[in-house]
Amino acid sequence: MNVLLSSAGRRVSLARAFKRELAELAPGQKLFATDRCPEMSAACQIADRALTVPRISDPAFVDRLLKLCAENEIGLIVPTIDTELLVLSEARPLFEEIGVSVSVPDPSLVEICRDKRLTADLMTAHGIRTPALMAKDALRFPLFAKPYDGSLSKDTFVIGDPSQMTAAQLANEKLIFMEYISPAEHDEYTIDMYYTREHRLACAVPRLRIEVRGGEISKGRTVKGPLLELLRERFATIDGARGCLTAQCFVHRTSGEAIGIEINPRFGGGFPLSYHAGANYPRWLIEERFGAPSRNYCEDWEDGLIMLRYDDEIILHDSSGH
Repeated sequence: MNVLLSSAGRRVSLARAFKRELAELAPGQKLFATDRCPEMSAACQIADRALTVPRISDPAFVDRLLKLCAENEIGLIVPTIDTELLVLSEARPLFEEIGVSVSVPDPSLVEICRDKRLTADLMTAHGIRTPALMAKDALRFPLFAKPYDGSLSKDTFVIGDPSQMTAAQLANEKLIFMEYISPAEHDEYTIDMYYTREHRLACAVPRLRIEVRGGEISKGRTVKGPLLELLRERFATIDGARGCLTAQCFVHRTSGEAIGIEINPRFGGGFPLSYHAGANYPRWLIEERFGAPSRNYCEDWEDGLIMLRYDDEIILHDSSGH
């Protein structure tokens, strides 16, 4: 009944959290990690054992992962990157046939979350306002442009007036143009939400993004208050939701209006802050997989906890002598 962290990459803190919870809940069970190049993955060095898999786009990816799960008595897979979510969600029945749970929402919800336009529709249906989208022939400046299927803040633009708009941006069919939400007037939050196997919200932790680097939080603080109350009411259930979902919202500093931006159906890079605050999603996933009843909603986590991230190193001796 081991746990596998898929596409582990740099997710060292997440790997440590799962190892810690496994040691307490099921001594002797191991954390496995996969990556295309595990010897170059920091998180794979933290895992009890690292395994090599092909690219997610490779047709052999799912078969290879099924084989590894069967050979290593894996009971739970936790995906970590956007590109693998739909593949693993669609393959969930194959893994369940061999007794493996995959912590990923239903394919329909993954597809919604991967398309910012569909995500806006979902949030609107749950009573959360989103930035107004603009047609290319009716742009209002300043505006914000980003790919409808992007992640990690790649290829995003703040465009202040028409002179800053390029022909390439207008011709890019993946770019969507939307209302600009000024950081001078709004605070930005990431919310770690946990959903049970019945698609019910069991916990939500808003994290104020004090400082961001490379699209990921580097300084943050947990916050209880009106935003949490709103999310608890509006996102009490989401069809197809399962495990950890990470939402992003802006909140106006004066009016308190919340504006939803996106939802990622996986653990976010800043989840360690929620974990240390007491939102123990790794433990809950393990408990659910191994027969515990689904959790009731709770808010037993520390308000005002601050995270200050920094770079660290894992040093490996090259056995090849190079």
